[in-house]
Amino acid sequence: MNILHTADWHLGQLFHEYDRTYEHQQFLDWLVQTLQREAVDVLLISGDVFDLSNPSAATIRQFYTFLNRASKACPDIQIIVTAGNHDSASRLEAPKPLLESSNIHIIGAVPKDEQGNIDVDKLIIPLTKEGDVKAWCMAVPFLRMGDYPSLTDCDNPYAEGVAALYRNLYEATKSKRQPGQAIIAMGHLHARGAETSDMDKAERLIMGGVECIAASAFPEDITYIALGHIHKAQRLGGKEHIRYCGSPLPMSFSEVNYKHQVILFTLEDGQATPPRGIEVPVTVPLLKVPSVHSRVEEALLALQQLPLSTSQDRTAAPYLQVSVLLDAPEPGLRHKVEQAIADKHVRLARIDTRYPVQKNPAEQKQTISPDELQSMKPIDVFTKVYEAKYANNVPEELMVLFNEVAQQVYEKEGDEA
Repeated sequence: MNILHTADWHLGQLFHEYDRTYEHQQFLDWLVQTLQREAVDVLLISGDVFDLSNPSAATIRQFYTFLNRASKACPDIQIIVTAGNHDSASRLEAPKPLLESSNIHIIGAVPKDEQGNIDVDKLIIPLTKEGDVKAWCMAVPFLRMGDYPSLTDCDNPYAEGVAALYRNLYEATKSKRQPGQAIIAMGHLHARGAETSDMDKAERLIMGGVECIAASAFPEDITYIALGHIHKAQRLGGKEHIRYCGSPLPMSFSEVNYKHQVILFTLEDGQATPPRGIEVPVTVPLLKVPSVHSRVEEALLALQQLPLSTSQDRTAAPYLQVSVLLDAPEPGLRHKVEQAIADKHVRLARIDTRYPVQKNPAEQKQTISPDELQSMKPIDVFTKVYEAKYANNVPEELMVLFNEVAQQVYEKEGDEA
């Protein structure tokens, strides 16, 4: 039985306000071809199908069109989809009764019985080939509060509750398993020790800092653990069978050097062959120009070396991040950059500005007491903020403008009094 693991598609994502429908469609077309070429029996999609909980009608159509095409291209394929933290569980599950007739299973939320207990049997899906059960899949979506057992007297209720859910689910699955049958687990979570991108770190701040799950949360006897949520493809804790497949498209410029892939492995007599990554073709590259932060003149010179555009259609033109080192704010910077790339085959996505670091950061006060702040004049506050951010003295012309504005405020307050 050939099983392919993918996750974190983020269909409908805007990349710095650019629509990515073209890129996602190229990936989905490639994926259908890969399913056929590799004779895939089971496709696992471990969460974050969509980028938004309320995706557009066109994005939803793109996803279900893929499911239809994949089922027609591989008539016997099983597809198992679990929700991620970006997905709306109820929206994802809406067509569930219809799709199950096509051997497509969607788990958006953790099912519960009338007493509010977790119905573990509905999270366990048999994986069959030619009428025989080859494996059992523990299809676990992203777990929100209340989706896992509530434990008392523990240091981390979330992490320990998630571990308890996997243990309970494993025991229920093991009772169904026959000799020669494997157990596969899915999850959409942040595992302790995983390498992250800037995008992953931003999501962790939104979700809170307590959701890290240790590799030990998964029972040792599980044949393969298909994880989603972290965008960099990697094994967890050096274990070949615990894998993040990563996102098929880069989600931020911090992922520019990632190898984006899907993972394929084969089950033989209940055991898995070593997982094999299949690299996803890049249809729209990410460019950082210059490669390191440089002064404005050097950056503009580097931009002039970019290839000229030969067509009005920039659908596949690379996304561009311009890396600039400044001593002070430069309001006209974006206009200069746009002029430099007006005839180039790129799309400006981001200008990443950096400033020199403080020479003696240890000497800089980290906080100011309320009493100190009360005694400071507006010009003092402005000066401190400017120097802390730009590691430079306030330019004389900017100081003059600030004093003019401050004087106008004082005069207005005097008139109102």
